[in-house]
Amino acid sequence: MNEGMLIINAFWKEGLWVGSIGWIISLISGIIGGNIAGSAMKEQSLGTLGNSIAGLVGGGLGGQLLSALGVLGGAAGAGAQAGSLDIGSIIGNIAGSGVGGAILMAIIGFIKKSMATQG
Repeated sequence: MNEGMLIINAFWKEGLWVGSIGWIISLISGIIGGNIAGSAMKEQSLGTLGNSIAGLVGGGLGGQLLSALGVLGGAAGAGAQAGSLDIGSIIGNIAGSGVGGAILMAIIGFIKKSMATQG
């Protein structure tokens, strides 16, 4: 067995591989959620890059928050990010992270718009 396979095997055994996939799902879902929200709310849109960055952060935070609350799995800390890749956890992660990305993009968009009208 080569060195690369040993590393992958170690990650898989420790649940880190599965946790990394959960993080990737959260971040991508957040980016998509931020851009969908930006398309739906043209006045609050931050542009494609801004929507993507806000969605990335919101998706990461949303996925972590839902995972910590136990929404993405049975017990607190369970879920796609904590070592479970069942379909319910994945769908919950996608939905929660997408909504988190959309909410953060909308909040930043509203703040940006209100600052522009004041100045």
